[in-house]
Amino acid sequence: MDFARPGTPTRVRVPEPGLGDPADPWRPSRLRLVCLDIDDTLIDFTSAGKRALSLLLGRDDMWPLWERITDWHVAQVVAGEIDYACMHHRRTQYFLAEIGIVVEPEDVTRFECRRKEVLRRSWRLFDDVLPCLEWLRAADVLIAAVTNASGAHQRAKLADLGLTRFFDHLAIAGEVGAAKPDPVMFHSVCAVLDCDPGEAAHVGDKLHTDAVGARDAGLEGIWLDRSGGEPEVPDGVHVIGGLDELPQLLVSEFAMIGVPAQR
Repeated sequence: MDFARPGTPTRVRVPEPGLGDPADPWRPSRLRLVCLDIDDTLIDFTSAGKRALSLLLGRDDMWPLWERITDWHVAQVVAGEIDYACMHHRRTQYFLAEIGIVVEPEDVTRFECRRKEVLRRSWRLFDDVLPCLEWLRAADVLIAAVTNASGAHQRAKLADLGLTRFFDHLAIAGEVGAAKPDPVMFHSVCAVLDCDPGEAAHVGDKLHTDAVGARDAGLEGIWLDRSGGEPEVPDGVHVIGGLDELPQLLVSEFAMIGVPAQR
């Protein structure tokens, strides 16, 4: 199943004919599953992370370095080399050493504990999240959260912010043994929820990790570009500026999706 794109042939999956209904090769497949990234898609994680780091360090220019070091250590978790608890400690110790702060292991532990406390107090949902999730639930599609971050922390975020009730499945990279954009990550979600990848869409804030990765795995890739930077977008990827635009995109592109009744 592909969204129709100008100048691009549209692949359609011919549904099984119902009783007394002829097969219609031009009828698009139904959408059964919507997958959503968590950090910076549902939760304004970057703002909270920058705030915590700035508060602890007394400077606000260290976030890019923190992200690069974190990504490197998360890759080790996904590869099965370390667990998340060990990763958090090693990541923080490595980061502090990189900026010239050499401390004892117990100091690293205290720094990480304080950072997590500030983070937890700072988590906020984007304003368009709850209306979108409520619409998807009313539209009777399956909803999955798909994340490369730590399972314990992501479950805590979803619970603290009242989002757990919306999700039929939560896929954690370290638990799956693969991370976005690896197709295994997306296919594992579809397998758990008994859904063909061609009947699923994935939405996330990272163009290549989320949208292109999902497209290459056979799902519909939707890039959530909140900043409106307008870089060159690969073929087969849809772009929305906010989750408030997602329902209209899905309804306009899918003939078979449960549309909530007007109230």
